[in-house]
Amino acid sequence: MELPELRYSDCPTVEVTVTIAASPDAVWALVSDIQLPARFSSEFLGAEWLDAVTAPAAGARFVGRNNHPAIGEWETTSTICDLQPGRRFGWAVGDTDQPSATWRFTLEPDGAGTKLTQWMQMGPARSGINLAIDAMPEKESKILHRRLAEHRANMEATLAGIKQIVEA
Repeated sequence: MELPELRYSDCPTVEVTVTIAASPDAVWALVSDIQLPARFSSEFLGAEWLDAVTAPAAGARFVGRNNHPAIGEWETTSTICDLQPGRRFGWAVGDTDQPSATWRFTLEPDGAGTKLTQWMQMGPARSGINLAIDAMPEKESKILHRRLAEHRANMEATLAGIKQIVEA
């Protein structure tokens, strides 16, 4: 099967969903913990609240630390831009009007459980992946497919980890 052609300017996305045998309220505490994904991700190393904030709030900022074998370590500053306790937790990386990426967890009641979805969008602002695209513009789609696959793998690991913790 041939993969669709991707362009960074189209803001490609990836989404992963899992069903958890627990209420959205039971899942929410884990989803809204900015440190939690570091327990499961091969790339995300952790995060810290900025500006004396200690819990999620609309407009709250945090710095996240990441590591990738191809480019080493880096930090980003993110702002919570989508906060509906028990339902949605999302943040923009960099400028909130023109983020380099947007991430979101969505929780939906599903019978006695919760359908948990993690979603991310690249762009529209430039990010580290643009350095690779600039160096090899003819491989843009291949670079983006590979990056989305890396994000998908880490998102799957994070959701599986949340499911395991909540259902234990």
